[in-house]
Amino acid sequence: MSNFYQDNNDIIFHMKNMDISWVARLKEDDFADKDTFSDAPKDADDAGDNYRRVLDIVGEIAGDFIAPRAASVDEEGATWEDGVVHFAKGTVEELERLAKADLLGFTLPRKYDGLNMPKVIFSAAVEMVSRADASLMNIFGLQDIGDTICKFGSEDQKRRYLPRLSSGEVTGSMALTEPDAGSDLQSIKLTARENSNGKWRLNGVKRFITNGCAQISLVMARSEKGINGGRGISLFIYDRDENMRIRRIENKMGIHGSPTCELQFNNAEAELLGKRKMGLIKYTMSLMNGARLGIAAQALGIAEAAFREADTYAAERIQFKKPIREIMAVYEMLVDMKTSVEGGRTLLYEASRIVDIKEGLEEYIEKHPELKSDLKEDLQRYTKYAALFTPMVKGYNTEMGNKVCYDALQIHGGTGFMKEFNIERHVRDVRITNIYEGTTQLQVLASVGGVLTGVLFNRLKDYESCHNFSSIEDIFKQAQELREYLEKAVSHIKDKKDKTYQEFHSRRLVEMGTDVIICYLLCIDSLKSQRKKKVAQVFISKAVTRCRSACDFILSNDCSLIDFHGDVLTDEIA
Repeated sequence: MSNFYQDNNDIIFHMKNMDISWVARLKEDDFADKDTFSDAPKDADDAGDNYRRVLDIVGEIAGDFIAPRAASVDEEGATWEDGVVHFAKGTVEELERLAKADLLGFTLPRKYDGLNMPKVIFSAAVEMVSRADASLMNIFGLQDIGDTICKFGSEDQKRRYLPRLSSGEVTGSMALTEPDAGSDLQSIKLTARENSNGKWRLNGVKRFITNGCAQISLVMARSEKGINGGRGISLFIYDRDENMRIRRIENKMGIHGSPTCELQFNNAEAELLGKRKMGLIKYTMSLMNGARLGIAAQALGIAEAAFREADTYAAERIQFKKPIREIMAVYEMLVDMKTSVEGGRTLLYEASRIVDIKEGLEEYIEKHPELKSDLKEDLQRYTKYAALFTPMVKGYNTEMGNKVCYDALQIHGGTGFMKEFNIERHVRDVRITNIYEGTTQLQVLASVGGVLTGVLFNRLKDYESCHNFSSIEDIFKQAQELREYLEKAVSHIKDKKDKTYQEFHSRRLVEMGTDVIICYLLCIDSLKSQRKKKVAQVFISKAVTRCRSACDFILSNDCSLIDFHGDVLTDEIA
């Protein structure tokens, strides 16, 4: 028997020490459900117990049921024939098991048969499912579809769609991407037209749609004639019928259990979600918070699995009369992998908690409008934090996950290249994570503003005002040194007032900022654990070197790459 919650002391550490009181109070509307639903918590402590019990169930299913089927799901994969997609046998069994455990309405309200869990708990669940089978996450993790309907849909739409998603009767998908509109969603061409009876009809093609065979899809479409860009786009709920044809599924490098579909809409009837013209500028941007957290959790779960495979192999593989784990070069790789994973986890839970507070405040104000003026400042602050942290954690965790898997394969040597070893699958599965739902380069663009405008530094001030770091002063001074490097770099960039130079160094600024945030969070963790103090020391010692180097490069004013733009890529001989 294997339980991916009980065997992960770091997740247990966070669930034990994380302050979820505000999150729980907002999610539970001051525990208003306690007299209506028997499973509703009575207070924050009761909520915390509920959260841990649910994660224990997820951990058991992930370790004991999903993980043993992962290799066969990868080998069989999802298949397509005559417009019909078939899940692998193991995927079908896994979804049935999750449905029986009532885990498919994870974050939805109880009145729609959901568990009403906050996103920080969902992130932990997604990580464990992804550690077991990364491809299953692309179905399990798409519960954000229900969240979006719940947040912006009418009461009639909620009652018709959400219980079906919660029960597992149907699955969901986001139909956003098109052949000529990948990350640039303002360029979509699929149209939605309202007829004289007030019915909307969709026409056009969507491509690279994860779980595009789902019964319920949120479809982004151009609804306004003559209006270009985001203002002409609305979001629609599509309940699949004969007027949408799945033209093909992609033959992918990894995540084989997850079908990636090309869809042809032929006058397919759909329902407008919310208001016209708000599909991209409001609803999809809200949806992206959950999507970024989901992929960050997916990459983290794969990285956790890869590290464990490498650590076990290194302890058992004997070379030069000793386990290769005792060779310093290998040992250092394993330590870097472990500390990077734990850094990614503390960042993920912080980002998820921020989104929970931001969305919780929005919902709380909607239910209690008389408190709007009292909560306005908090909402504005956490909206800015969410806009910074969600792309930041998506960028860090997916890049980290790729490196951890690459190093884990290296530790396995030639055997890791063979399909008999799980690490080969992890390497293929993780590669997509820093590409879909926005590449790392786009996450940089989304988060660099929060670094330059001081949002990041405001969050650091929050940490300093809420915690006494005197007991770990030696480590915390190093974290503050990182902050100083970042402050110098930001000040230099702003003083230059050169947009090209700023763009050139955007990724360096974001990576420095991410290092600083993680180091502060690890310092906070260190206040509760001597082992975490050691993890923080190892992570920070290397982060200082990275940040110092990046700062020196930014302050050097070296513009050779900018000045030689295009010339270096040519093969011409002068």
